Amino acid sequence: MLMIRTIVRPEKVHEVMQGLLDAGYPAVTKISVVGRGKQRGLRVGDVVYDELPKEMLFVVVPDTDKDFVIRAILDHAKTGEGKFGDGKIFVSAVEEVYTISSGTKESEPLLAAKEA
Repeated sequence: MLMIRTIVRPEKVHEVMQGLLDAGYPAVTKISVVGRGKQRGLRVGDVVYDELPKEMLFVVVPDTDKDFVIRAILDHAKTGEGKFGDGKIFVSAVEEVYTISSGTKESEPLLAAKEA
C-alpha cells in the first residue's frame, strides 16, 4: 500500500477531491497548511508573503493504483502550463493499516475492495 500526499492550492481542492471521488477513491483526509515552495513566497510591493495557504490531501491506495491516482490529481490540480505554486505530490510506503472501530488489520486486497 502507498500513501499519496498532495499539497494543492485552496481553490483547487474541491476539484481534486471530486476527481478522486470520480476515480473511485472517496476516502481522503484534508488538512489546511501554510508554506512556500520554489517560488519563495509571494511579493506584493515591499511585502513578502512566505506562508501561503495550501491544502494537503492524504489518500492510501494499493501499489497498483499509484499511477492512476497521481494522474487524477495532476489532471485536477494544475492551473496552467509551467505555473509555480500548483503544489507537490509525495508517495510513501504504508506498512500497516488498522481500522480503529474493529481493531482489524487491513490487507491491500481488502483496502482496494473498500475503495472500489
